[in-house]
Amino acid sequence: MEEIIKMAKDAKAASSIMKTAGTSQKNAALMEIAKALEENKAELISENAKDISFAKEKGLSKALIDRLTLNEERISGMINGISEVISLPDPVGTVVKMWQRPNGLKVGKMRIPLGVIAMVYEARPDATVDAAVLCLKSGNAVILRGGSEAINSNIYLGKLMQGALAKVGLPEKAIQIVPTTEREAILHLLKLEDYIDLIIPRGGEGLIRFVTENARIPVLRHYKGVCHTYVDDKADLKMAEEVCFNAKVQRPGVCNAMETMLVHEKIASAFLPPMLKRFKEAGVEIRGCPKTCEIFPSAKPATEEDWPKEYLDLILSVKVVRDIDEAILHISKYGSNHTETIITEDYQNAWRFLEEVDASVVIVNASTRFNDGNQLGLGAEIGISTSKLHAYGPMGLEELTTTKFIVFGQGQIRS
Repeated sequence: MEEIIKMAKDAKAASSIMKTAGTSQKNAALMEIAKALEENKAELISENAKDISFAKEKGLSKALIDRLTLNEERISGMINGISEVISLPDPVGTVVKMWQRPNGLKVGKMRIPLGVIAMVYEARPDATVDAAVLCLKSGNAVILRGGSEAINSNIYLGKLMQGALAKVGLPEKAIQIVPTTEREAILHLLKLEDYIDLIIPRGGEGLIRFVTENARIPVLRHYKGVCHTYVDDKADLKMAEEVCFNAKVQRPGVCNAMETMLVHEKIASAFLPPMLKRFKEAGVEIRGCPKTCEIFPSAKPATEEDWPKEYLDLILSVKVVRDIDEAILHISKYGSNHTETIITEDYQNAWRFLEEVDASVVIVNASTRFNDGNQLGLGAEIGISTSKLHAYGPMGLEELTTTKFIVFGQGQIRS
C-alpha cells in the first residue's frame, strides 16, 4: 500500500529531526498535547462514543468495551500522565558509562533514540497518547495502528497531537495514525525494515503472534499476562484478601490482572472460604483444584486448560499448593513472564520468590496491578515486554532508547 510506505518514509525523515530536538522543545510539544486534550474533551468523547456504539454492535465483551471507553476521568488521567512525562529526565544524550583504556582512549556509552517505532494495538485509545508522548520525549518518531474498534478516537487524537507538534516547530509526521482498519495495512507495515526500527504489538495473544510471525523488523512483545498471586503460609491473611481482591476485580480485562491464585495448604481452610465468598459476591467465577472445590463446593473444577489461561474477565483459577516450592514450580510451568506476586511476612521466602521467579516484574505484598509504567514511576509506558531483548517489563523513556559507543582520543593509532 503506497499510503503506508509514504507514512514510513515521512516518519524516517521526521526521526532525523526528532533525534536532535532539545528537551525544552519536546516538553513544549507535550504541554501543547495536554492543552489540546483539555480543550477538546467533549469532541473526543463524542468521537469515542462512535467507537463504543460500533463495539456494542459487534458484541464485544464488557471488559473490552471498558478498555475502549474514554470519559472525563480517563482523559484527565491521560493529561496527568503527560505532566509526569514532562517532569521526567530526558534520557537522550545521557552518557551512562565512561572508562579509560591503557592507551589513553576514553570510551563511553551515550543514550540515543531508537528511530522509528511502529505500534500495533487493540481497543485502547489511551494507549495512543501514552505511546505518542513517550516516543516524542525519547526523540523517536512513531506510527500508530490501533484496533478497528477505536478508529474514530485514534484519528481524532492524531489530529490533536500533530497540531501540537506543529505549534512548537516539530515535524507533524513524528506522530502518525494509520487511518485504515484493513489488516493488509499491518502486513505492509511489518515489512518496511528500511524505514522502521522496532515494532511493538500490544493486545491479545492472536494479534501479537500475527505480528511476530509476519515481521521483518525486530518485535518487542508479550503474548499474554497469566499473572499469579501466591499466598504463603506466613502471609497476613487480611492483607492477602485485600491484595488478591484488587488484583482480580479492580480491572479484570487488563494484562496485569491476577488470573491464578495459589494458596499454601496450611492456611487454605482459613483463607479460602471468606476470600472466595467475597469473589463470588463480586461476580467472579471460581475454577478450583480438587482441594479448593472441597473447601469451597460452589467452585467449578478447574481443567488443565485453565492454568495457562488469560481470562481477561471475572474468572479466577485457584490452586492449593504444598509449599513455596510447588508455587514456584507452578508459575514456572504456566506463567507468561509477566507479573508474579507473593504475599508473605517471611523475609527468606520473599527473597527466594524474588530471585527464583522469572517475570518482568516480581512483587512482594502488593497487587499484580502495579506492573504499569505510570504506577512504577516511569510516567507512562508504551507496553510491557516479556521478551528480554532489549527490554524486560514496562517500557518507559529509557527503554525507548538504545546506546551507542563514543570514543575520545588524542591521536592514538592502532598498531
